[in-house]
Amino acid sequence: MDKESLLRLVDSLHRDKEIAKDVVFQGIEAALTTAARKHFKSQEAVSIQIDRNTGEILAKEGEHTIDPSELGRITAQTAKQVIIQKIREAERDVIYEDFFSRRGDIVSGTVQRFEGSTIIVNLGKTEGVLQRSEQIDGEHYNTNERVRAIVYDVKKIGVRVRILLSRAHPDFVRRLFELEVPEIAENTIEIKTLVRDPGHRTKIAVASSDLNVDCVGACVGVRGSRIKNIVDELNGEKIDIIRWSDEPEVLLPNALKPAEVSGIILSAENQVATIVVPNDQLSLAIGKRGQNVRLASRLTSWDIDIITESEFDERQKSGAVGLAEAAASNKKSSDNVNITITESAEQIKTGGEKEEV
Repeated sequence: MDKESLLRLVDSLHRDKEIAKDVVFQGIEAALTTAARKHFKSQEAVSIQIDRNTGEILAKEGEHTIDPSELGRITAQTAKQVIIQKIREAERDVIYEDFFSRRGDIVSGTVQRFEGSTIIVNLGKTEGVLQRSEQIDGEHYNTNERVRAIVYDVKKIGVRVRILLSRAHPDFVRRLFELEVPEIAENTIEIKTLVRDPGHRTKIAVASSDLNVDCVGACVGVRGSRIKNIVDELNGEKIDIIRWSDEPEVLLPNALKPAEVSGIILSAENQVATIVVPNDQLSLAIGKRGQNVRLASRLTSWDIDIITESEFDERQKSGAVGLAEAAASNKKSSDNVNITITESAEQIKTGGEKEEV
């Protein structure tokens, strides 16, 4: 290969594969050195350097200068194979560094093929893997259909890079809110916590650092425009937007929405909350297969026990110590037990509304 062709090769690889020119030069030098050692079978050290500006090859065996034409056809073939390997490794490193820095970010691609229940997504430079466990229940895709997901892990496997994608991870919803709600991206509104049952329901608690910005309203958007885009991306997944509060007696009723709450008994020592709800609200508070109370418990970090008003009245009327008295007798300190029993849910100050979509 003449000097001009060598320089054109390096420049082409640099532009097409986004590999640094010096990396390409080093790969070619290493390949030629390996080939030369096999060809000459000499005890002398063989070194090859390429001028970065002119493309001129300087080869030495010990102190003896080697004419590049002496390397021969077999050496050139060996060098070609090593160069291809080095270029693949360099290309792998470029892709790895690119996607490793984008972990947790949303990427968009097209469905390329299916490997069982796993979807292979064309991301342009490389492929992403959307495993069944990271897909949303009920979603189905066709070849060439566009799909969005977050990059949740990147691994090197031989000369390949395995990019693992996810649509089921809670951070996928978090990133969608950051894209749709400028106030979140600008840190005016903070997502305090987010829990999710992929494909079914998400509960997200938000707070605003600016008193003039309504955190719930900003996330919903004018006539629900912002939240609608997110729900559409999630194929109808329900989203409860909750106003955050540091006070559990305020946060817990919000977290259990859409169910209404009549009263709360808090045991801070055990981080257990007993929630009293109207008789007709029990199934709504618990949710299908316990989904609503489970997500509320994860959102607030409190263990939640739900009872109806009738159950509460029965316990108080029975010979056993009532709930309120039992809680007070177990821990008299007001720092550890907080009892709030109200006549109706309206009497519990929730600190703001909750939006369900």
